[in-house]
Amino acid sequence: MPPDGLFDDSADDTRTAIMEATYQALVEYGYADLTIQRIADEFGKSKSLLYHHHDGKDDLLVDFLEFILDHLEEGMTLCEGTRADERLRSFVGALAVPEDAESEEFAGIVVELRAQAVNDPDYRDHFTRSNRFFRDYIADIVRDGIEEGTFREVDPDRTASFLLTVANGAMGEYVATDRPDAARAVLDELDAYVEERMLKEE
Repeated sequence: MPPDGLFDDSADDTRTAIMEATYQALVEYGYADLTIQRIADEFGKSKSLLYHHHDGKDDLLVDFLEFILDHLEEGMTLCEGTRADERLRSFVGALAVPEDAESEEFAGIVVELRAQAVNDPDYRDHFTRSNRFFRDYIADIVRDGIEEGTFREVDPDRTASFLLTVANGAMGEYVATDRPDAARAVLDELDAYVEERMLKEE
């Protein structure tokens, strides 16, 4: 399932409508079989309009990824009133293991597009920025935990890099193999890591 409210303005905003059509076409066809024509079919308008805004499929897909990240950057805030360790487990756990079929579908799209970064610098630039955003978000949770006395004096940035790498790997394991149980086991290890390496002894 895409992030909440991602396509709320689709009736009034051309870019959002294109992004929603892109998402629906990705769900149906995947990256390999996706074409501008198939996105245009979901959009309900001629593909010439898509070419007016984008140079081709990959240019459109990178813009789609940027659209998602912009939405997250605008909408994600650190939840107040909840202990940092609970927020950390919840956030990293949601990145690592999709909560339902629609979330798994969305995660599959992200993993498939991330693979394009191996050979395409535009995808690589995007996922570098995306990882930085998530890493900084996790690091801020860790800093909050240190300040409130929940966490030890760990290095927030190193800890965030480790946890994000684990979450990205678990997501790939979940959507790209027949062993989702292995990805779920990561959550158990995450709990152990937080308990043993991060929490202050009470």
